[in-house]
Amino acid sequence: MSPTPGGPDSWDALAAAVSGRLLRSGSDGWDSARLVENPRYDDADPQGILRAAGTADVQAGLAFAWNTNTPVALRAGGHSYTGWSAGGASGTDVPRSLVISTQDLDGVDVHDDGTVTIGPGAQLGDVYATLAAAGRAIGAGSCPTVGIGGLTLGGGVGVLVRSFGLTCDQLTGATVVTPDGTVHEVSATAEPDLFWACRGGGGGTVGVVTAMTFRTQAAPDVLLFDIVFPWSSAAAVVRAWQDWAPTADRQLWSTLKLLNGSRHTAPTVTVTGVWTGSRTGADASVDGFVRATGATPSSHTARQMTYGDAMSALAGKPQRVSESATSSIGTTKLSDGQIDTLVQHAAAAGDVPGNREGGVSLDALGGVVSDVGRTDTAFPWRSALMTVQYTAVYADGSDPAPFDAYVRGFRKAMRPAWGDAAYANYCDAAITDPSDYFGVNTSRLHRIAEQADPNGVLDQPNWV
Repeated sequence: MSPTPGGPDSWDALAAAVSGRLLRSGSDGWDSARLVENPRYDDADPQGILRAAGTADVQAGLAFAWNTNTPVALRAGGHSYTGWSAGGASGTDVPRSLVISTQDLDGVDVHDDGTVTIGPGAQLGDVYATLAAAGRAIGAGSCPTVGIGGLTLGGGVGVLVRSFGLTCDQLTGATVVTPDGTVHEVSATAEPDLFWACRGGGGGTVGVVTAMTFRTQAAPDVLLFDIVFPWSSAAAVVRAWQDWAPTADRQLWSTLKLLNGSRHTAPTVTVTGVWTGSRTGADASVDGFVRATGATPSSHTARQMTYGDAMSALAGKPQRVSESATSSIGTTKLSDGQIDTLVQHAAAAGDVPGNREGGVSLDALGGVVSDVGRTDTAFPWRSALMTVQYTAVYADGSDPAPFDAYVRGFRKAMRPAWGDAAYANYCDAAITDPSDYFGVNTSRLHRIAEQADPNGVLDQPNWV
């Protein structure tokens, strides 16, 4: 595959060629445009930021990068855990780049056939609100400022994952611009390799996505519940939760969080869940789980809500926070000794000076997720019980090293149970083997990526 001839070969030519905005240092709005969601990358100084207004702008940006040998970083929502989308921040191993941002491609168009076409920069809060107004729904994440493009390309774990599937499972088509400037309309029947890679193969692996079409479902009523347990019961709660959550009725999803830090007077154990079936079924399932813990909850609340209101309630108040994070894939149940290790490392978040809040979140898989074969999409962890996220939140401007050490030490401590598997959307610069993200699908994904981008225009550190 060779690059499309022509195209802009200077910054001035690129600015003249695009309908969107090309920002450079000193431009009006530059200081805010260069920021991503994690303030630890606030020193990012990309060579330029192209806020694309359409597919043609993306083509122009890629042609410019080719013609001038300028590194490229891609951004939709700006939530990259590793800061790769910042286009050149300290500690990211990404050179000063041209950031091609699809942030402004944020339309949400609901169609009469029950599908919806969404721009990759559309934030989840806006996606949910538009769909709810039309009586439709998709399953995706809970953070309202996440761009649906990056979420989908990495898989898409969210609060309806067990009843709706991964977000990438709901994808039916996409518009992809490969580095040679070719525009591909991909689906299960049109260029199926590129479509397969877009379903869990990670952002920027094969090209720049400028539009995505998803199937939707009728918006369900949702029961939200929160259960807080005393820390003394943490091990018993983990034991009962792992027996229950990944194999419960697929209308139920839940997350178990063990957190500590300066925001807490003591470590906390919280189970938050979403149920899309009848209230009677939810009560029976949840009450059974609580009995299995042998513990008395400190609090237990439940609210029946519409889909739109539930997604808004789960979002909370969005804010930028400095954070370190990494992940595991929970492929097996933990033994009693491994549960003790999990609980002890979560409690130890309070021993890291400056750690405002840290620990672990276990998010249930199973249900519809496991109906898909492990090689049917690029996301391979179809039989896993849960995704696992280790986090540490700290004051802006702090040295991230001790917090990185905490989360990576936590991941290492759980390696005897879960091995090296990780979730692509919770990527970590310390994970150097792409098979940790893509498992059995790594070689196929690498082959497709080489065909789409043989010259490595979109290369990212430690990626395929």
